[in-house]
Amino acid sequence: MSLETHVEALNLKHAHVDQNIIAEETRPFPDAMRLMQLKRKKLRLKEELGKIDCQH
Repeated sequence: MSLETHVEALNLKHAHVDQNIIAEETRPFPDAMRLMQLKRKKLRLKEELGKIDCQH
């Protein structure tokens, strides 16, 4: 997998997690644990993207 493909995949995952967060937050009774897990996952993806940017 090329670096460009990897970055694109990470961006897609980040966007998908962001959509899941929005969907969960707009539910009548959001699940706080699920929100916390999704936000952590989003942060890990953002950190990984940041590491790649710093290397290049």
